Amino acid sequence: MMLKKIIIPIILLFPFLIFNLSCHSQEKHDYDIVFVNGLIIDGTGNSAYRADIGIADGIIKKIGKITKQGKVVVDIEGKIISPGFIDTHSHHDEGMFKMSHMLAAVSQGITTIFIGQDGFSDYPLSELVDRIHNHPIAVNIASFIGHNTIRANIMRDDYKRKATIDEIRRMEKMLSSELESGAWGLSSGLEYDPGIYSENNEIISLAKIASRNKSRYISHIRSEDRYFWSAIDEIISIGKEAQIPVQISHIKLAMKSLINQTDRLLKVLNNARSEGIIVSADIYPYTYWQSTMQVLFPKRDFNNKSSAEFALTEITSPEGVIVSEYTPSPNYKDMLLSEIAELLNQDPSELLMNMIDSTLDNDHSESIIAKSMSEEDIVNLLKWDYTNLCSDGGATGGHPRGYGSFTKVLGEYVRGQGLMSFEEAIYKMSGASSKNMGLKGRGILKENMAADIVVFDPEKVKDRATFYEPLLLSEGIIYVLVNGKFILENKKNTDHRPGVFLDRFKHHIGY
Repeated sequence: MMLKKIIIPIILLFPFLIFNLSCHSQEKHDYDIVFVNGLIIDGTGNSAYRADIGIADGIIKKIGKITKQGKVVVDIEGKIISPGFIDTHSHHDEGMFKMSHMLAAVSQGITTIFIGQDGFSDYPLSELVDRIHNHPIAVNIASFIGHNTIRANIMRDDYKRKATIDEIRRMEKMLSSELESGAWGLSSGLEYDPGIYSENNEIISLAKIASRNKSRYISHIRSEDRYFWSAIDEIISIGKEAQIPVQISHIKLAMKSLINQTDRLLKVLNNARSEGIIVSADIYPYTYWQSTMQVLFPKRDFNNKSSAEFALTEITSPEGVIVSEYTPSPNYKDMLLSEIAELLNQDPSELLMNMIDSTLDNDHSESIIAKSMSEEDIVNLLKWDYTNLCSDGGATGGHPRGYGSFTKVLGEYVRGQGLMSFEEAIYKMSGASSKNMGLKGRGILKENMAADIVVFDPEKVKDRATFYEPLLLSEGIIYVLVNGKFILENKKNTDHRPGVFLDRFKHHIGY
């Protein structure tokens, strides 16, 4: 009887004891993740310093000496921790829902990409926003609205002319509607159809709509070679007339007579800024560009032999052109134009015209990688106060910039050649990028900023992608976080897909 009296109270107390024990077994953590002993380069351009970083709820909660608990504590002694890199001109969105890990970008430390470039964008943008929400990817996405997309929608096949006033008004209405979906502004690709046929007044009219919406204008300018100086004048005039910040996409001096003209170019741009025009640029670190053969013919005179000869003597050379796609003869892929010409016993300029002619049919396509720039110009342009790094690359190959732009700068320009410091380079990849785009909450390591973070080994970081093996992943990037979640952990991609669509209304500083 006595035993029974003792057992009953114990049974009654059992749930309480279990609850108490479970509470004590669950340690209270102040942070989700703590990085300790890292060398912080914060993305401002300031000198590196040692500190710990505590992250909770996707936010950087503390930078300093951390003694409190973290669910995950990572010792990164000897490693650099920096803001996630921001790619202001990206084509990594191609196939991103199938390759949601975004390894081409992530393996080089990119955590945010700006898409809708060169005048081409998803339409309507609201459908892309919904899709990203329902099928998240590893990195953050921000998008511009493409002028070529708008122009094609309004003018259809009848685009080889200047637009009427009525057509421009309809374009303005379409742009306004798309900007309401959270786009960051207007992009143009004025070397491409159908935008190449537009006149300056058409672009200014649309840029004014973007300006009224406190957004931006980014442009693959009308010429990067023959008519370069007038194209620079045009984008400056758009900034002035529309009173809008303008960014020159993948700025380059891509013709023999333009090589070593960096000082002249920067003088023009600095003069514009002194007049109150907010002009900036992005650039990728390669002397080769990638596009269609057609851009070598701005007048679209594909059968003009003198135009073809000019392209292969003044802009590039038969030995400097790699065929990256040619569907009429797929075996030409990765061959030099000079090699194909020798194989066919054909004049290179004649061959160029014939290859374009055979791909004008919609069933065929082509692209080339061509050498036109100098490394010295690239470095000098990258060092301009208002230039940030970009990739202009994608995940499906062709040009190695899609897999190696950011790590090439860290491994080659910084560690290999000593052309800049890690602090300078990381600023060009993060702080400068966010400043040029007006992106708030990202781009520097600071308390209460989004926890988009990269940890890399300064002794090992490098690109591996080449023109003939463009899909090789970079080395030396160890951890990548987006919104406080590991998307790369110990050099391996994770199943986390924390990327979000960066709506301009929520994430844009304005101007």
